[in-house]
Amino acid sequence: MREFVFALEYESGTNPVADVLDAYPETTVRSLSCHVTPESLWRVDHATGSPEALEALEEAYRDATYCADCLVKDDCGAECEIEVLDRSNDTLVVYTYWARTDVCTSVPHLALEYLGEGLLFETYREGRRYRWRIVLAGDAPIHAFFDALGEEVGECTGMEMLRLTELDPEHSSGDADEWDSLPDEQQRALRAAVEHGYYETPRTIDLSDLADELGIPRSTLSYRLRRAEAKLATSFVEGDALETVAPEL
Repeated sequence: MREFVFALEYESGTNPVADVLDAYPETTVRSLSCHVTPESLWRVDHATGSPEALEALEEAYRDATYCADCLVKDDCGAECEIEVLDRSNDTLVVYTYWARTDVCTSVPHLALEYLGEGLLFETYREGRRYRWRIVLAGDAPIHAFFDALGEEVGECTGMEMLRLTELDPEHSSGDADEWDSLPDEQQRALRAAVEHGYYETPRTIDLSDLADELGIPRSTLSYRLRRAEAKLATSFVEGDALETVAPEL
């Protein structure tokens, strides 16, 4: 088995959900499930954010021009079913389903066509960035799929191949697993902090200047760094504790 990770970057005005996420940087969406057949697609998404952001996000899901993951830029003619499964002040869980028309296509449908059945999909969205993780058979033609995807998304959506790795539990790295489990925005914040000398002694950049470099509020950057640091520090301490030799009785 292999895992293939890539990201799409939507231009302004090309995707209603991306537009809302870009307007509310603290709002994120991750998939709880995503399933595809040649004729249909259905999924459940879990979003977190402020009440205002989630209200705007729900409206985007219900936008008549939006059909979850459909890559057709003009009206594809598909009827998209939207159902809110859970709604609170900071959480929105949305079920979407659509039956495919002759012109419809999507990332999962292309994956099914090029990579075969038995695929596992995981997605994460923040801002205009949409990260996909697909677990697939080892001999599937990844590059053919990625080329076909590039033809479908056209010039309105950027594409980036992030990772293609073998899934080998006996040789996996715990540190790498923890890093990969961090959301994209936390990974980018940590990379930028290291590259700009935020963790040097003395620091060569302060938090405010680093936030300006990234084009995000200082509070947002501080929150992302704290969350990432807490995750990695906890993992390190727990791993170190497992390796500690028990005292003699």
